[in-house]
Amino acid sequence: MSGRTTIVLTWIEGRIERWLRFGRIVQETIRSRSVRVVGVDPGSVFAFIRWAANDYGTVESRIDILQAAFPGERYSTVPFVRPGGTSLLRLSGWSKVEAVLVAIDQIEAEKIAPEDVCPDHWRHVHNRLTCNLEPRRYMPLRHEAWLKRRALAA
Repeated sequence: MSGRTTIVLTWIEGRIERWLRFGRIVQETIRSRSVRVVGVDPGSVFAFIRWAANDYGTVESRIDILQAAFPGERYSTVPFVRPGGTSLLRLSGWSKVEAVLVAIDQIEAEKIAPEDVCPDHWRHVHNRLTCNLEPRRYMPLRHEAWLKRRALAA
């Protein structure tokens, strides 16, 4: 399928970590021991985490939850993500990144794949954490309603 979004993932222990927390990878290319490039299909939702440190400590801690763009669609650009995607959540600072990771863990504890969650929930999490408020939990009943709404739109 053309129009795939590619993400460059890097892992250099203690220095640079760029990884996906969730997402459906449909293609993977290993460039070196520390760099690989993965691809996701248009419309796929994924969480991309970037962390970097130097001799003095953490210099970057960020999470983006994006929906991969369809060809011809508008999108936000994010470093290491080509071409980009619709931004559902974008937070920086370890305490906020950690809060998003907790929200993802809660969703997985409900036996729901985070990439299948209603995109509006990720916007809600972004807005609440931006205001230093706790986001509402994503419950199976809400997920069921989302799946029905999505089926009607198809």
